[in-house]
Amino acid sequence: MSWVEALARPEIVALKVYEHAAWRPELERLHANELPWSPLGGEPRNGVNRYPEPQPRVLLERLAQLYGVAPESVLVGRGSDEAIDLLCRAFCRAGEDAVLVCPPTFGMYSVSARIQGAQVLPVPLSMERGFALDEAQVLERCTPETKLLFLCSPNNPTGNLLDERSMLRIARALAGRALVVVDEAYLEFADRPSLARHLGELENLAVLRTLSKAYGLAGARCGTLLAAPQVIRLLRKIIPPYAVPTLTLDAVLARLTPEALGAGEQQLATLLAERARLMAALPALKRITRFWPSDANFILAEFEDAGAALALGCEAGLLVRDARAYPGLGAALRITVGTPEQNTRLLEAWA
Repeated sequence: MSWVEALARPEIVALKVYEHAAWRPELERLHANELPWSPLGGEPRNGVNRYPEPQPRVLLERLAQLYGVAPESVLVGRGSDEAIDLLCRAFCRAGEDAVLVCPPTFGMYSVSARIQGAQVLPVPLSMERGFALDEAQVLERCTPETKLLFLCSPNNPTGNLLDERSMLRIARALAGRALVVVDEAYLEFADRPSLARHLGELENLAVLRTLSKAYGLAGARCGTLLAAPQVIRLLRKIIPPYAVPTLTLDAVLARLTPEALGAGEQQLATLLAERARLMAALPALKRITRFWPSDANFILAEFEDAGAALALGCEAGLLVRDARAYPGLGAALRITVGTPEQNTRLLEAWA
């Protein structure tokens, strides 16, 4: 029995996979109960009237190239949210197993765990140390029932990178005991390489990536899990057979052409310059009592009156994220870096 089979739910390990319609693109399809005409015109063989290829090979290879891993280590789904849900369902038995999270952080880790009936074990980040990871406390709280540990770096909503050495030490300490999942949704905005380069040496490390942020494809819903091939094979048992819509595949492949990537780099440079401009301007705003450095495309700030600041933003036609419900952030708002014009308008509204 492999370490993945020992860690996963036994009923998932034993699950007989649903047999989707065979993928034979060289043949005309009369086997999947599809309409033979495309509603959008064009060539019906490849139109949206046909079910897409499950885990399209061309997409797996392109994302593997983008993220520097083997295609066998890639699973594609509808945003990172789907991968988070799949991990909880594959590894956590309802009422028995646990998921460890480090708040304040992305809420879907806890939501997916609770939907699955898993216990959520919180180990807060240290606000006094710039929302740093408490490595010793994380390892102490990891019970034998803890199957998953979610770490977000750069962290949402605080914007800071977690210490890389701490995350790697935690993964090594939990080898064979738990899967350490590092969410790198905002990594393109930070000056750090991906932890995916350690997948070969740490089989219990997994990395989440997304095209929703820096690549501007939030509406296409394309997220990626990078993990050991045996983890990918396990999750392919339970992911819906047609998880990547044809229109999403087309949008992603178009966005990952050399020309589009070059244009995206220019946009990223503009956004990083605007983040620096906002960071330089915030200290002069009397409404803001504190803010934190950011390695993401947003800035977390505390206000004398967060509700009033939220309302002023709305009056200027701009909506920022109310972060007051996060633990320890009762006066905070999360500001996404916008266009130069939007950022100027927001600063003027709060002046």
